[in-house]
Amino acid sequence: MTAIASYFVILRGGTFTVGDRISMGGVRGDVIRLGFIQTTIMEMGQPPAVQAATPAMWVHSRQFTGRIVTVSNAKIFAEPVFNYTRDFPFIWEEMVIPITYAADRAKVEDIMLAAAQKHAVDADSLAADAKRNLQERFGVVPVDLTPRVFFRITDNWLELTVRFAVHLHGIRTVKDEMSRIIIAELDKAGIGIASATYDIVGFPPIEVRRSADVNA
Repeated sequence: MTAIASYFVILRGGTFTVGDRISMGGVRGDVIRLGFIQTTIMEMGQPPAVQAATPAMWVHSRQFTGRIVTVSNAKIFAEPVFNYTRDFPFIWEEMVIPITYAADRAKVEDIMLAAAQKHAVDADSLAADAKRNLQERFGVVPVDLTPRVFFRITDNWLELTVRFAVHLHGIRTVKDEMSRIIIAELDKAGIGIASATYDIVGFPPIEVRRSADVNA
C-alpha cells in the first residue's frame, strides 16, 4: 500500500518520470519504467570516492553497468531522491590539477580555462528561459555557467580546480577530452603535475659497530 501511495506522490509531485536520471534507494541511473509498486532503473557506475559502497561496483564513472535494478517506490518516504535532469539538465563538474609553487600558475589557469570553455556548456547558447525558470521556481541566485578556476594552498602544492557546467550525458567523454588537452598543453609549457615530496632536514648521529671477530 505504501508503494502504491508513493506512485501517486511521484506523479503528483513531479519527483521523477521515465527518462530522468536519479539516485534512489542506493541506485543511480536512468529511469526506464515507472510502475505502481516499483521503479526500474538502468544502473550507472559510481565514482571512486564511493566505490566501497554496497552493492559492489566495477564501473568507475557515470556510465551504464548493464544491470537493470528495481527499487520499491516506498523508498521516497524513507530516503532522499536525487534528480539530475528534471528541472535543470546540467550539472557542475570539477577537475583538480596540483602544481608546484614554482610553476607558472597563470599559464596553468589559462590552459584549464581554455579546455573547459571548449567542452563545457556555452552559457550564451543556453536558453534564457531555462535559467529564469530555475531562478523563479527555486529562488536560487542567478545561474553563472562561465568556467572558473579556483586556487587552494596546501602543504605540498598549489591546487587549481576548474569548475564548469556540462550536459548530463557524456560527462566522462568531456572530462577525457579536457584531460588530453590539459596534459598536452602542460607538456608544451614544460610544466609538470606535482606529487607528494618530503624534505629531509637532518639525520641523527650514526654509529657503526662491528661484532667481535669470532676467530680472535
